[in-house]
Amino acid sequence: MNMDFNFLMNDVVKQARDEIKIAGYTELTTPEEVEEVFAQKGTTLVMVNSVCGCAGGIARPAAAHAIHNDKRPDQLVTVFAGQDKAATEKARDYFEGYPPSSPSFALLKDGKIITMIERHEIEGHHPMSVVEKLQDYFDQYCEEV
Repeated sequence: MNMDFNFLMNDVVKQARDEIKIAGYTELTTPEEVEEVFAQKGTTLVMVNSVCGCAGGIARPAAAHAIHNDKRPDQLVTVFAGQDKAATEKARDYFEGYPPSSPSFALLKDGKIITMIERHEIEGHHPMSVVEKLQDYFDQYCEEV
């Protein structure tokens, strides 16, 4: 029984990883990758991924659709809470003033947090409301593509 559960969880995790990568996000799996990306100039959207229902039903679809906008971040990246723990912890070091939250979105400029959409703003909300919030932030803080 335990082996079946682990197999199912690995499949769920793989699907969650694949879904966000197919949407165009680069997966950061180590603290070094996080530091390297966050050191770059420009805007970075970080999607903190997870296996919960609101990640699959709301956050990942919103992440995929929000980037179809005239303005969008220079970099689209993701860390996976509960899976790539060290990378997620390193990313969260940059989210000053915000408690750990997953799923969530953080918008950074030149490695500094600008704003965040936390789990409580995702869970129980319609994916389009999250898309609209993300695109509002893109319009405020990002350059045209």
